[in-house]
Amino acid sequence: MERRVAWLGIGLIAAGVILMAGSAAFAGPGSVGRPGPWGFGGPNVASGPDPGSPGFVPGTTSAPRAVRIVAGGDLRFYPDVVAVKQGETITFEVTTMGPVTHEFMVGPAADVAADTPGTPEIADIGMMATKSLTYTFTGPGPFAFACHATGHYEAGMRGTIVITP
Repeated sequence: MERRVAWLGIGLIAAGVILMAGSAAFAGPGSVGRPGPWGFGGPNVASGPDPGSPGFVPGTTSAPRAVRIVAGGDLRFYPDVVAVKQGETITFEVTTMGPVTHEFMVGPAADVAADTPGTPEIADIGMMATKSLTYTFTGPGPFAFACHATGHYEAGMRGTIVITP
């Protein structure tokens, strides 16, 4: 029985690596941010061009722009910087890679840092699961996103929203 559990764990890890490689290879251009583990993430994580790039179309409440975020097992988000046009509506599609459960909170930077109740968030994003949250960025900011699962924020699991006029 223990052997089967060990092989299942190895299989899940391999599936995660394959999924990350596939998403990096087939994702569209976009988002700023540092590359994720093994070189995945960074420019290929978000969908579509960023504000100011040729072909950029800002998200609206009726047609939000999708931005994919990977919540890594290393307690980091990929990308950890997302460019947004002021007033734009974004649907964040957050996928957890690795065996750790995460959350995703987005909004005014002070509220996100303080884990203020009522700040929009997705709770309990389990391994290999994707959940989404739609948010409209009104005002000049600053805005941020973070995971406040125990110890995650303190370990650096947070990101910045860069607002462009």
